[in-house]
Amino acid sequence: MSNRQAELGEFGFAGDDSVVPFQVEGLDVRGRAVQLGPLVNTILDRHAYPAPVARLLAEAIVLTVLIGTSLKFEGKFTVQTKGDGPVDLLVADFTSPESVRAYARFNEEALAEAVAAGRASPEQLLGTGVLAFTIDQGSFMQPYQGIVPLDGTSLEDIAGVYFRQSEQIPTRVRLGAAELFDRDEHGKPRRTWRAGGLIAQFLPEAPERMRHPDLHGGDGDDRDEVNLHGDEAWDEARMLVDTIDADELTDPQVGVERLLFRLFHERGVRAFPPQAVQDRCNCSRDKIKGVLQGFSAEEIEASTEDGQVTVTCEFCSTSYHYQPNELTPA
Repeated sequence: MSNRQAELGEFGFAGDDSVVPFQVEGLDVRGRAVQLGPLVNTILDRHAYPAPVARLLAEAIVLTVLIGTSLKFEGKFTVQTKGDGPVDLLVADFTSPESVRAYARFNEEALAEAVAAGRASPEQLLGTGVLAFTIDQGSFMQPYQGIVPLDGTSLEDIAGVYFRQSEQIPTRVRLGAAELFDRDEHGKPRRTWRAGGLIAQFLPEAPERMRHPDLHGGDGDDRDEVNLHGDEAWDEARMLVDTIDADELTDPQVGVERLLFRLFHERGVRAFPPQAVQDRCNCSRDKIKGVLQGFSAEEIEASTEDGQVTVTCEFCSTSYHYQPNELTPA
């Protein structure tokens, strides 16, 4: 790999699977943007999810990556949905500094019925329930969890509610996923998944400019409330972000930097060095063995088939095999 530095007038592109932080000083906006290629395709291909499920999980992965890479500590950030729809569970987590993993759980029969009946929008597939954001900084810190309802709106909008409730920061999130069809080097048809997203936050120096109104039931002074869309800079930023076409988020010919330039060049957008992310599960034989050793002898016996205990990781599909005498006290 060349170590040549970019010359004056040249511009490097992050490419796939690299999160690009950015700042728009003219609008007091900061954010992050990403296009995921091999990472998201590998995760989805590993499980061979039906397209509606794959699309949902891809968006959850993008959201996880955008938020997880913004955290300034060692730990794990997890996005999890739990609802009463055909796709009753989505889990995606980011472990600093770069590891991503994810999986989905769905009811095949209910999914097929929903698709046949034309009820296959992401909101309908998730149903009602909750979306949880969990931050875990390790064994010496209490995990933080923010929970917002799945209420029939998109993951984009629900994420905005999360930031409003937890950080009181005006935030706009855009997410997208696309299934591309082409041919491989042998001319055989193939499909690949791509996903992308952008998160923009209003962070002016004057705190009163970024205050949300109190949430329903709050006890703040009405005279001090600032309407969410009452600052012209944030109004402009939000409207620009809303012009993003879904295809722009996933099109490799557009790319993150070109998209940022298209949106904000009149206001002076600045892109910072990208942060790479990769598909990597943190499961291991020893970790799973430690969990199994907490089982009773009766539970170990009930889990034994063909003379061994087999556990398959839901994230990476790796199977681990143990002899029962490995798991019970001598």
